[in-house]
Amino acid sequence: MKGKAVVVGGSIGGISCAHALIRAGWDVLVLEKTCGAPSVSSLTGAGLGIDPQAQKYIQSWLSQPQLLNQSTLPLTIDLNQATDSDKKISWTLIRDVNFNFRAGHWADLHGLLYEALPPNIFLWGHLFLSFSISDDKTCVKVMAKVLQTDEIIEITGDFLIGADGCLSAIRKYFMPDHKLRYSGYYAWRGVLDFSGTENSDTITALRTAYPELGKCLVFDLVPGSHVVLYELENKQMNWIWYVNNDEPELKGSSVTMKVSRDMIEKMHKEAYKIWAPELARVMKETEEPFINVIYDCDPLEQVVWDNVMLIGDAAHPTTPHGARSTNMSILDAVVLGECLEKWGSDNLVSALKEFQSIRLPVVSKQVLHSRRMGRIKQGLPLPDRKTFDPMVASPEECQELQHKNMPFFSNAPVLADYS
Repeated sequence: MKGKAVVVGGSIGGISCAHALIRAGWDVLVLEKTCGAPSVSSLTGAGLGIDPQAQKYIQSWLSQPQLLNQSTLPLTIDLNQATDSDKKISWTLIRDVNFNFRAGHWADLHGLLYEALPPNIFLWGHLFLSFSISDDKTCVKVMAKVLQTDEIIEITGDFLIGADGCLSAIRKYFMPDHKLRYSGYYAWRGVLDFSGTENSDTITALRTAYPELGKCLVFDLVPGSHVVLYELENKQMNWIWYVNNDEPELKGSSVTMKVSRDMIEKMHKEAYKIWAPELARVMKETEEPFINVIYDCDPLEQVVWDNVMLIGDAAHPTTPHGARSTNMSILDAVVLGECLEKWGSDNLVSALKEFQSIRLPVVSKQVLHSRRMGRIKQGLPLPDRKTFDPMVASPEECQELQHKNMPFFSNAPVLADYS
């Protein structure tokens, strides 16, 4: 008989689990509190970078693998540069021309993966409330509220997957005292839609200032701050500006916060002081920028409890500086699917135990490396090196800025490596 998995959370991690588990011969049901799939034109979410390993598995889930390349742009160059805020001049610190990532928008990737699933996998508008494990550990009962009707329903499965993000309710159940760790900085984020204005002064000037956009992941550093900039498909420009500051007060259940007009205007003034005017102008013309408060957490000692488990940001919240969050979620799903296929539905405990043994060492090192990268680029202190200053950094110091230093950068182990 087929096993049945219940997934809480329908973002990239949850939807990847659905694909991997269906391939392993399992029935899957995904509970998602939002009321419907985002449209591909939605500005929900932001840009993301997909590494070569994740690209391969995404394409294996699509009936038309070429759709991934058609909806993303190549990032063949990983560029770190410095900017002198007073003189408004920039220079290269270090560059890697064998990067081989692809840049996409969250909504586009989600749409690709969602359209490739069988119907009736997702339960949209279903808010997870609680769960209970049977005495013999053979099934999980999940309670959820149907938001449209306020009806409370019960769903039974063989095991439960918490893909409910960095503020995971399922992680909180097992680790009620566990707290996220504020990184010391937050990020202004935005996506400028320049469709129809490709030849505007703003875009022309930006391409002059950053001539490799369209194939390049740009990190622009000043002392104590940095910006990430890259182009997306469909005439969109993704930017992220990291700002050292005290932890903002968040309301609700999100690590993003809406901002007032006064806050935006203050950000625009600061941008013109710090960054090249071509970049500051892009920030000013971006509609509805928002603040993303940056958290991670120390690596967990376990992500499996009987027949309940965590994956993605629920299992390993991470800072974004290693471009890991999406890629770790996808590899979590891949390894989980392989373990379930290997052990079969009658040996769930063994499958989950093997999943944990493969993934925990990888994601733990990647979380800590991303933390270190963020502190270096933000000019924050570290115990084993002097504070990084892009204005005077040596070539040896700049080596640390490259993505390819990430542990398991291009070869995160999957089950085949353990057979």
